Amino acid sequence: MQQPPATLAEKRLTLENVEPLLLFGFNDTYLRKIEAAFPETQITARGNQVFLRGEPETITRIERVLDELILILNRNSTLTENDVDTVLALFTVGEGLGRSGPDTRDVVLFTPSGGMVKAKTPNQVKLVQAARNNDILFAIGPAGTGKTYVGVALAVAALKSRQVKRIVLCRPAVEAGERLGFLPGDFREKIDPYLRPLYDALEEMIPREKLRAYLDQNTVEIVPLAYMRGRTLSSAFVILDEAQNATTKQMKMFLTRLGANSRAIITGDATQIDLPSRGQSGLVEARNILEGIDGISFVYFGKEDVVRHRLVQDIIEAYERNEENEEAAERQASNLEDRA
Repeated sequence: MQQPPATLAEKRLTLENVEPLLLFGFNDTYLRKIEAAFPETQITARGNQVFLRGEPETITRIERVLDELILILNRNSTLTENDVDTVLALFTVGEGLGRSGPDTRDVVLFTPSGGMVKAKTPNQVKLVQAARNNDILFAIGPAGTGKTYVGVALAVAALKSRQVKRIVLCRPAVEAGERLGFLPGDFREKIDPYLRPLYDALEEMIPREKLRAYLDQNTVEIVPLAYMRGRTLSSAFVILDEAQNATTKQMKMFLTRLGANSRAIITGDATQIDLPSRGQSGLVEARNILEGIDGISFVYFGKEDVVRHRLVQDIIEAYERNEENEEAAERQASNLEDRA
């Protein structure tokens, strides 16, 4: 039986706050790439107007491509052919320009193995969206919610699309029951276990040889938080992981390292503080001081965002119940002492 022809839609887009000549490339090179990626849709550009005619779903994808390219162009003041290829891949690769391919919505990055790093939970989606609109982003929540992994993916995507020139990843070297002095090896060997989760994420997202070259050239740098003092980082994507173990002074020091065209993501779990007291956590204090400042965003994760083993969510819930019971017992004991 012959299928009825698809209903075509028409839409006119007005480009604002962007130079069409830069967006479409010299001699419309970039526009032709977009046309080639969506051959069943008619695309006509006149000045700052873009006219689209095709299937509604495809028109929506083209709008998202243009929005992403405008975001990159406004951030970098330029657009490269690699930027266009990367963005087009996010919305067309594997789909055969049809409806049967994988869902590439909320994709952050394609891995060397052909997989996708994408937002899997509502709060991960919020994290990705907030990262596009804010230069400093705090991601706070329990372990296993993908805060660090998605943050590293955002940094790698920004490096690949030339939004930044380098990535700097750091962690506070605070002992969680261990002591650095008792670990074997020199200082680098002692500190590497603290930074291993960051290496693990990078190795999934960048080919091994290329990552080694990036590390040798300091295009990607992984350092303890203490090594950030006195530096100014320009055109960099900076991530502070395990930020609940940064002191107030360290947090202020980190946040004031940002230079021109730099972005930062700070991740942490306020329930897993390894400092002598909760009051010393720079993450907890930053939440109280900085929330509400334009350009700084906070995204909060919960146990419903856990993407690790199914038992991790149950473990988090069990610990939360235990903490609530202990706090209730402390309050009851305090009330009895007051009455006495």
